[in-house]
Amino acid sequence: MPFIVSWHTLLEELEDLPDDAGLVTPLSHKRLKIGDVQEHRVIIEFTESDEKRPLQREQFETLFQRIKGSNGRFNLDRLPPDGDPYPAVLSLHPRFEINEDAGVIIETDEPTTSSQVDADSTPASNDRTEPDLDVYADTLLLVDALERYDVTTPEELETETLVNLYTLLSDVQRNANDLRQTVADVLLGRLHHDRPVSGPYGSVQRTTRRNRTLKDDEKVLETLEDAGIDRERVMGLDRSKVDDALEVTELSESDVYEVDESEYVRKADVDEEVKETRLQGLKDQLTATDGDEAEELREEIEDLEDRIDELTSFRTGTEVGD
Repeated sequence: MPFIVSWHTLLEELEDLPDDAGLVTPLSHKRLKIGDVQEHRVIIEFTESDEKRPLQREQFETLFQRIKGSNGRFNLDRLPPDGDPYPAVLSLHPRFEINEDAGVIIETDEPTTSSQVDADSTPASNDRTEPDLDVYADTLLLVDALERYDVTTPEELETETLVNLYTLLSDVQRNANDLRQTVADVLLGRLHHDRPVSGPYGSVQRTTRRNRTLKDDEKVLETLEDAGIDRERVMGLDRSKVDDALEVTELSESDVYEVDESEYVRKADVDEEVKETRLQGLKDQLTATDGDEAEELREEIEDLEDRIDELTSFRTGTEVGD
């Protein structure tokens, strides 16, 4: 693909960026945002110093050609001083991405989602709708129970109350895990390498999990015997014995183990301060509500409490029949 085509694609991506989107340079880790997009240059603004700097099209073309000339993989440490804003901006192109761990910018065959962008993901609208999710209903019931009972001293609670709490906690855990896995599956397709990607409440990163299972017993024994390990030494194929045997031979792990790797998303960090601020904002918003809106909100709460009482109360068959 000629540079002129890639250049106009990059300009289109920059034009479509949200106003609050920010970039992080891969070497100096300076934060910047796009100030202006022009035909022959891009104006960037460093957020910490308010410094503005033009990035010229010719320099982007030079970087483009160096990536092409290095089999689609250019080492970032070969950049000139103060040159790392160029790959940071170029990484917004769907065919280029930065791998900070390897210290390179890469041209890819398939479009990618850049992990260099930080944007405010707080919803712009305050409109609320009730989602049709099991975890939502279970969480409402659990929140109500936690507000009604002092769970800091569970030994003082009635058995019936503990049964309700345990049931709700189990349901929330199960349904939350199901939704968590669904979200993780979608995230897995958007995260690249092992670089954390942040949101307001925390960050996640792509991580590789390795699982090992021994191959067929006879095959493992024969392989170890060929390497000079007596069969009796690992008889029973205890994993620790096999690992000890590997240390004194030139065999590789894959000679005796079936090794597979699976990608998964793990929680990397939690910003409790942001969560607490958001929760306090919700409380303040409810406190400040008055007039017709407040009356409507009270009616909704009363209806919800009636539903919760009906769902959480224990009634005998006679009571139900009545």
